[in-house]
Formats: sequence, structure tokens, C-alpha cells
Amino acid sequence: MDIISVATFIFLFFAGRAVDLIHTFLNSTLPPVAIGALLFILPPYLFLKLLLFAFRSAFSEDVAGKVVLITGASSGVGEHLAYSYAKRGACLALVARRENRLRDVADMAYQLGSPDVVVIQGDVSRAEDCERFIDRTIDHFGRLDHLVTNAGIAPMCMFEDCPDVTKLCPAMDVNFWGSVYSSYFALPYLKRSRGKIVAIASAAGWLPAPRMSVYNASKAAVISFYETLRTELGSEITITIVTPGLIESEMTRGKFLSKEGRMVLDPQMRDVQVGVMPIRSVEAAAEEIVKGACRGDNYLTEPAWVKSTFYWKVFCPEVIEWCNRLLLVAGTQSSERNALNLRILELTGLKRLVYPPSVQFPDLAERSR
Repeated sequence: MDIISVATFIFLFFAGRAVDLIHTFLNSTLPPVAIGALLFILPPYLFLKLLLFAFRSAFSEDVAGKVVLITGASSGVGEHLAYSYAKRGACLALVARRENRLRDVADMAYQLGSPDVVVIQGDVSRAEDCERFIDRTIDHFGRLDHLVTNAGIAPMCMFEDCPDVTKLCPAMDVNFWGSVYSSYFALPYLKRSRGKIVAIASAAGWLPAPRMSVYNASKAAVISFYETLRTELGSEITITIVTPGLIESEMTRGKFLSKEGRMVLDPQMRDVQVGVMPIRSVEAAAEEIVKGACRGDNYLTEPAWVKSTFYWKVFCPEVIEWCNRLLLVAGTQSSERNALNLRILELTGLKRLVYPPSVQFPDLAERSR
């Protein structure tokens, strides 16, 4: 070895050692310093957030005459978001695959006060459909102020029980890529109007519920995507990330994507997953979501108490995992429909109290066409 090679080797050796020492130092000192700084900063930070919340509430956006595009608007949360925006006088572009249902929603939105509603049949999992319904909205209204990415489906099965994992792909295609495609084509118009994106994610994005691994992952991806997009865009576009808990919808009526890749109606499996957890009225949830969007909230959890589970997830993740496994996973010799969650629901008789009437005795034959 020549002198230069020896010198290079020595330099790299000591440089590597130095980097290791830096990481060792940071590993031992930075966590306690970060926690101390957080405890110091948290009180004034929360006080400032409270003041900003009060200010935004007092000067909430007036959406009368503005244009709102809602995906997944044929039922559930999307349908009632359309009604809430209509009551505020917003013009609506309603997107879903079921055009007949969209027309019913559009008729009701007119009655509630929307001055103009356009119905657009489309599949958000197809990029070309997303480009088409954004273009159609701009052609019709000439602008776009709010984009509400709401379309979603939920696979329901233990991951290892799925006979063909590719049958679960629609969850990511609709829940994640549907939001990405819609946002991509809408961004130029939202920048022009300094508009808003209202991203309907889910508290499932941080809660590890069995049988919902791919759904949970798709919603976690939605949250991460919009957090990153918000960092990229700064103040050009406001992004409200909504993380609903259990909301009255087709999903909480028991409509799931089966492990075979077919949409099925299974209220009993819904009972296994939900148990005695209260299901929020969709009308009340939609009203709070629109209020939060008009305030310009960065995050909104509805109902608000569900946010407490996030803190358990951050500080005691093992407890959340243990509880969900105890409640939702039956023993190896038992049917999955014998889970403790279902037995508690049946023994207590709380179903009539915590479930809205529309999900107690679901009849989706007409609505699911």
C-alpha cells in the first residue's frame, strides 16, 4: 500500500469511529433533552393553539358560492358532507361510482340550499377518471375551492386467512391512490383559489385493529401523504386531515371487502369489530368536519374523544395491542365470531343504546347497487 492509501484508510477509520461516537452521544443525551424541551414548550404552545382556534372560529370561512368537490359522495360521510356544505350555500361537484345514488344526493343538496350541483360518475382508483372529474368541475364552475377526498373501502379478514393477497389491493387503490390522484390534478386550481383539501383518513391509521391490516395501512399512508404535502405547500393550500372513529355509514352497517375480493354485507362481523363502542351520527360528524375545514384546522378527530387513543398509542402501544387482541381475536380453537368483543355486546344488550337505528338493522340492498 502506498502512503496515500494508508492515509485514506486511517482517515476513514477514525471518521467512522467519530460518527459512531456522535451517534452514541446523541442516543444518550438527545431523548431527555427533547422531553425536557417539550415539557417547557408545551404549555405556551397549547395556549397559543387555543388562541388561534378561537380566532379561526370567529373568522371561519364563508363557503357560500364556492365550489366543493367531494369524492365518495353517494353515501355515508361523503353524502352528509354534501348536505352540510349545501346548507352553507356551496356549489357542489359530487363524485362516486353509483350515479343513481349521486342524483338522489344532488336533489337533496339543492333542497338544502346549494345553488348548483354537478354529478360526475367516476372511480377514484383510476387516474384518468380523477383527471376527468377535476376537469369537468373546472369546465362547469371555472374554479375549485375545496377538495374533499372521502372515497374509501375496507377489507375485513385476518391477513393470513386471505387466499390471494392481491384481492386486497382495492383498499390501497381507492383509499390511498384515489386521494393522491385527486389531489394531484386539483392542486393547480386549489393554488389559484388558495383553497383547501379535506382528507378523510381514519383513526384506524394509528389503531392496530385485527382483520383491518390493509385498511389501517392505507389510512396511515393517507395521513402521512397529506402531512408531507402540507409541509411542501406551506400556506398555499390549507389541508385538514380528518381521522374519524366509528361513524354511521355503510361500513358500520357491515359492508366490507371480503377476503375473496367481493363486497359483502356482514353485520355480525361488524358487531365483532365494533362491540360496545358507540357509533357517531353521520349528520353530526359531517357538520363538525365542515366546521373544522372552514376554520382551517390542521387535524380533526370526530368524535373528539377518539383522539385519546392516539396518546395511548404513542406512550403505551403494547397496551393498545394487548387490548385489541384480547377483545377482537378469539382463541385458536374458536370461531372468529366468538371474540370477546361480540360476547360483551350480546351479554350487555347495549347495541340499541350505542348503535344508531340505521346500523342496528341494516338494509343495504338498494343502497349498495
